[in-house]
Amino acid sequence: MPLHYVDPTKEYGRWYRALERFGRSRAGGFMARRLFWHIDPWLYRATGGRYPAILGGLSSAPLISTGAKSGQPREHQLAYFHDGPDAIVVASYLGQPKNPQWYHNLKAHPACRFGDEDFVAVEVTDPDDYERLYALAEHVCVNYGDYRAKAAALGRRIPVFRLQPAPTR
Repeated sequence: MPLHYVDPTKEYGRWYRALERFGRSRAGGFMARRLFWHIDPWLYRATGGRYPAILGGLSSAPLISTGAKSGQPREHQLAYFHDGPDAIVVASYLGQPKNPQWYHNLKAHPACRFGDEDFVAVEVTDPDDYERLYALAEHVCVNYGDYRAKAAALGRRIPVFRLQPAPTR
């Protein structure tokens, strides 16, 4: 199933923003951390890649990367948006003091699979591009602003990755 294109400049409606507000709530955060990350990859596959967009919420897809230490495949469901042909993912980890495990996996092994497509992950290091992409991320999901403020207070800069389509053989 091809990766659903997510336009970061799109204006979102009331239902989308209501789901966003729920996600920012204590109950929404609890469900995201304890429940959704377990069932999202399964629902994504069961709906042919249409979940969670069919519910009107933030688009996500499974990232399959190679474990930095183990070398084994690792799967994580990640929210994303597009910048041209590239998928953009933000390693926010809910603003926690450390980066998520998949960040270390992509740093060690940039070749990955996102949705059902092959990509090469490149961390965004250019300050202007980083700020532009992070502003787009905040437009797509206001929670990224919360995570950025929380991480900054802890002395962490949230990484952003550009997933570039892998060259075809």
